[in-house]
Amino acid sequence: MADADVRGAAGGPAPETTSAAAAAPVRIAGLGLLGRKVGMTRIFGEDGESVAVTVLEVADNRVTQIKTVATDGYVAVQLAHGLRKRSRVSKAEAGHYAKAAVEAGSTLREFRLDVSAASQLAGELKPGTKLGVGQFEVGQKVDVTGVTIGKGFSGAIKRHHFSSNRASHGNSVSTNAPGSIGMRQDPGRVMPGKRMAGHLGDEQRTTHNLVIARIDEQRQLLLVRGAVPGARGGRVIVRPAVKA
Repeated sequence: MADADVRGAAGGPAPETTSAAAAAPVRIAGLGLLGRKVGMTRIFGEDGESVAVTVLEVADNRVTQIKTVATDGYVAVQLAHGLRKRSRVSKAEAGHYAKAAVEAGSTLREFRLDVSAASQLAGELKPGTKLGVGQFEVGQKVDVTGVTIGKGFSGAIKRHHFSSNRASHGNSVSTNAPGSIGMRQDPGRVMPGKRMAGHLGDEQRTTHNLVIARIDEQRQLLLVRGAVPGARGGRVIVRPAVKA
């Protein structure tokens, strides 16, 4: 979705009606959704306050498997999101998706639930059920997991947020250097775990307690306050907050 589409989705009031293709309003305690980070924009509250939000697209979450204590030893719901080319799907995966009568997804994750949710799952969900923004509500706190933007090979100052040396008064080429990394003759080596230059970013991270500022049911969009890990277009996992 382009930036203009993001602004269009977030700028106006949330639609009151739900489209015919909207997902069933199923709300299971502890169950989250898979999605895609569209980008960031801002919305205005009723008092005129400007709020920076991240737009998350969570449309077409498909239930591919329901795990129970009797069959798997624990309770979980497996979801698929996105689409994948048929040529990129293995025979084992194709059979798994065919059993649930759903299209192959680019993301396949499961949400482990409490044993007490087993009875609710039996009555509300089955393979092939589609979930959407009805799983959440405005004002709810969520945890969003994503993969941070990769920065490549970075120096110690940038990678570990060190304070660099002064850029004047005698410094030559040591303004952005990590400084001494060793000790003395004993132990005579660099200790394991020393913070030095290396690969930065491209790691899975979770931001906790983000508040849902607005929900667009027609476009299946969640607008959450603040930033979430990852680049635009990156895959995200949205769960009910565990520390709320």
